[in-house]
Amino acid sequence: MATSHFAQFLYEATVPDPDTDCPLQPDCLYGLYVSWCLLHRLEPKSDDAFRAAMRRNGIDVHDSRLRMNGPAAADYILASYPSAA
Repeated sequence: MATSHFAQFLYEATVPDPDTDCPLQPDCLYGLYVSWCLLHRLEPKSDDAFRAAMRRNGIDVHDSRLRMNGPAAADYILASYPSAA
């Protein structure tokens, strides 16, 4: 069975962190997804489609217990905080 691009996003751009007291919030998680899509030259799906896909992948976007990881994390941070560049 082919891996969905949402599952690939989770694998490449996030790291589970069950002990974190500061998990990615919904808007940040979606922003990270958009950065990941741009790096892979994919058209990001809507926020609603993203949230539904996260539920299908067992992720609660309000309590994700995920941290950013990889090139998409760097892209997202630089896009969100241009003064950090």
